[in-house]
Amino acid sequence: MSQNNSILNLLGIEDQNIKVLKVETILKNNEEWKLIHASLTYPVERCKNCGFKSVVKNGLRKSHLRLASLNGTRYEMILAKQRYYCSNCQTTFGAITQLTKHNHTLSRDLKNQIMALVREGLNGELIARLCHCSASSVRRTITERVEPHYRMAVLPKHLCFDEFRSTKSIMSFICCDSETHQLVVKLHDRLSPSIIDYFENRYSRAERAQVETVVIDLNAQYQSFIYRLFPNAKIIIDRFHIVQLAGRALDNCRINLLKTLDKQSREYKIMKTQWRLFHLKQTKLNPEKPVYLRGINEYMTKQNAVDLVTSKFTDFKAVYQTYQGITQAIHERDPELLKAVLQDYRTTNTEMDTTINTLKKNRQAVINSTKYEFSNGPLEGINRKIKTLKRTCYGFANQKFFFLRIDCLFA
Repeated sequence: MSQNNSILNLLGIEDQNIKVLKVETILKNNEEWKLIHASLTYPVERCKNCGFKSVVKNGLRKSHLRLASLNGTRYEMILAKQRYYCSNCQTTFGAITQLTKHNHTLSRDLKNQIMALVREGLNGELIARLCHCSASSVRRTITERVEPHYRMAVLPKHLCFDEFRSTKSIMSFICCDSETHQLVVKLHDRLSPSIIDYFENRYSRAERAQVETVVIDLNAQYQSFIYRLFPNAKIIIDRFHIVQLAGRALDNCRINLLKTLDKQSREYKIMKTQWRLFHLKQTKLNPEKPVYLRGINEYMTKQNAVDLVTSKFTDFKAVYQTYQGITQAIHERDPELLKAVLQDYRTTNTEMDTTINTLKKNRQAVINSTKYEFSNGPLEGINRKIKTLKRTCYGFANQKFFFLRIDCLFA
């Protein structure tokens, strides 16, 4: 009896009606298996179908159960279940156990082990090898254990909107809570009708009116329906996308200027090899400490290198100062400085003109980025984990199953 209890405790089996008969080790497919022969029986007074006390034992039926892996070893149980016969209604039924679901061969502990590995983002084939089951069993377990969320109980007051590439190069919509970083919804596409239908069909107007802020990138599509869905929400343009847009304009202006310069000139060498200096904050350009600048092969201060270029090319200087003003306003959360940069800008016939016009079209949303602490950072982190999941699992063909795997990561 003590040995029987020790084996059951070792395997995490709590059903006291299971009695271990013997344990044998076999070698199959170059793999060591542990086969546990056991029986399941208990007294039954009344028939489960008619309720009469006319039940007698009626032989045994063997079933093959998969147990959770222990120390990398495959464990299986040959369980002889007691059968019962009712002489009143002439029906038969068998003994049941909580070790598995009815008519299932995978034990609950094995499914728990599978789900623990699924939440780590491992691919199905690897999980199947670790748990000594098939990849289809892993897939069925995920489908059984994870249910797609219909809606959140309470719609968050602060939301983040973005998209990610799901299956077959489809761009899917994703939304999360800006404060708790909890995933709100994933939609099969990013089309406006799909997003509008989701929120209008699942949340009342009163619930949607409680949303205070929505963080988005510079996608004009979202702005076209946000006020319809969330009438009291303030739109915030993500700060990263503002700086990125200004940085690209600065780089394009620099590259176009490089094409017109002599490759042996000092200005060309500085702009070609030391281009990172123009993206540094002005406070980090030490005007006193000379450093060796590779490419130009001279000792000079970083501030002097920047001044050599900006003093000679006035249009580039204007673009550079505009970029510095935008980044400083974003970093210091200074809405007045950002307003001044947008208002005082003068046309330079460069890509910075397009950037400023874009920011002016979204003026209030851009200004809000300096007033609120919310950003799309949490959502970008979620997207990063989704990309890692896709890479680990070598992609997904079924979008519904892909979304279930995502829910496993953020459950």
